[in-house]
Amino acid sequence: MSLALFTSGCGGSGSVAEKADPKPSASASAPTPAVPAAKGKTDAELAGMILVQADLPDHLFKAVSEKDVEAGKHAVSDVPDCLPVLQAMAAAPIGSPTGAARITVAAKPKPVAKDASEEDKQLAARNALGTTATVVSLYSYDGDGDGAQRAFRSLFDAGLPCEKGFVPTVAGEELGDTTVRPFTKVEVGDENLTYTLAMADEEIGRISTELVVVRKANTLAVFHAQSMSGTADHPKSVVEAQAGKLG
Repeated sequence: MSLALFTSGCGGSGSVAEKADPKPSASASAPTPAVPAAKGKTDAELAGMILVQADLPDHLFKAVSEKDVEAGKHAVSDVPDCLPVLQAMAAAPIGSPTGAARITVAAKPKPVAKDASEEDKQLAARNALGTTATVVSLYSYDGDGDGAQRAFRSLFDAGLPCEKGFVPTVAGEELGDTTVRPFTKVEVGDENLTYTLAMADEEIGRISTELVVVRKANTLAVFHAQSMSGTADHPKSVVEAQAGKLG
C-alpha cells in the first residue's frame, strides 16, 4: 500500500404521545406553521468555516487535491459496512452532503540551529518526515442534523464489524488488511468518535492512523491523521481548533 494515496477527524431517541382533544373549544388557536428544516451549507460557506493559517500559526497548510478526492469517491471495501470508514479515510463524502471543504494540516518542523552538527541535522530531517499530517474534511447536510446524524451513525455502527478487518481498494489498488478499534473520545461537538486504524503494509509492516469524527448540528467534521513514519499522533490540537469554529 502506498501511503501517498492518503497523504497527497450516539444516543437513542424516544417519543411522547399526547391524547388529542376530540372537541376543541371554539377559541382554540390555529395550528402553528411548521418551521422549515435547516438548509445545508454550500462549499463556499464551509470554506469560511474550515481551519486557516491564523487558527494554527505553528502548522503548515496544504490543499487536498481533487484527484485524490475523486479516487476516494470510487473506493470500495470488501466489507460493505466498512465503506463509511474507508470514505472518511479517503476524504470522500459520507452520505449526501450539500457542501464540502477540505484542508491538510501538519505541525511545522522545529528549526535546526545554524551551528547544529551533521548528526543533529539528519535527526531533524528524520523527525520532519515523521510529522503527523491531518486531512480535515467538513460536510454539511440538509435538515436539523438528520443527515449529519445518519452519516455519523454509519461510522459509529461500522466500529464493531470493522474490528475484524476489511480490505480497501482505492484508485484500483488493493490495500492491506485494515482493522478498526476505538480510541479515547474527544470532548467536543454534539457527538464524536475516535478510531485507531491499523493497515498492513509491505514496506513497513503496519501503518497506524487516527480517525476522529465530530458532529455539530448539521455539520460533520472528519479528521484523518497519518505519518510517513507509520504511526500517527492523535490530532488533538487540530480537532479542538476546528471544533471551535463549528459554533
